[in-house]
Amino acid sequence: MRLPRLFVPGQAQLVQVRFVSALAQHWLDDQSKQLLDAVAAWLGEYTKAHQLALHAWSLSPTQLLLLVTPPDKSALAGVIQAIGRRLAPELKTGSVFEGRYKSAPVEPQWVLPAQIWVESAPVEQGYAAQAQAWPWSSAAGHAGIVESDRPWLVTVSDHEQYWRCGNTPFDRQANYRVKLAEGISLADRQRIDHAVGGQWALGSEQYLEQIAKVANRRVAPGRRGRPRKFDPEDQKVD
Repeated sequence: MRLPRLFVPGQAQLVQVRFVSALAQHWLDDQSKQLLDAVAAWLGEYTKAHQLALHAWSLSPTQLLLLVTPPDKSALAGVIQAIGRRLAPELKTGSVFEGRYKSAPVEPQWVLPAQIWVESAPVEQGYAAQAQAWPWSSAAGHAGIVESDRPWLVTVSDHEQYWRCGNTPFDRQANYRVKLAEGISLADRQRIDHAVGGQWALGSEQYLEQIAKVANRRVAPGRRGRPRKFDPEDQKVD
């Protein structure tokens, strides 16, 4: 039985939308830049329409990654579905997404690692040498490198954790450039991959216990094996 999507009110979420392999091949032709521009423009259009706070994003021929705070349960799905409806007629390939999109609520202290995970994905995939050099991403804006002539400019609502990188825009951008260049550890990357892949919350045990009270389903995988049997001897006091 498939679990419902995990939603926690007021919490940032990591989102992964994978494109079908046929779409990845399609984007290798001469029209790739125009199509990527179009998808980025639709992202900007629909996040505004659904009042979805977009903190970070990256788009490549294989996937769309987002760090967002949805206003309700339906906003995120509405954005993804709208992009899919616009993209399908352009490609005439039937489905454009590889299965359901995946998402994971994020503890505030994990927001910056999650943002770096999103914006460094094109580098990890071999599409760019530096995150801020990839045009279809929020990395350049967060690093202070903004090209005003980009026709698909996507409005980003910076998360509070990004604002804590410095007291001024210059400080924030300079400090974030360092963090982006350093990247995240392998352990953190694996932790994020596991959370998004399994659609579980990303955070500490204390965070999981806190959001479990308001989430629409369980926030972490159940323990493997049968429940431990009660033993009366455990109740004895020496």
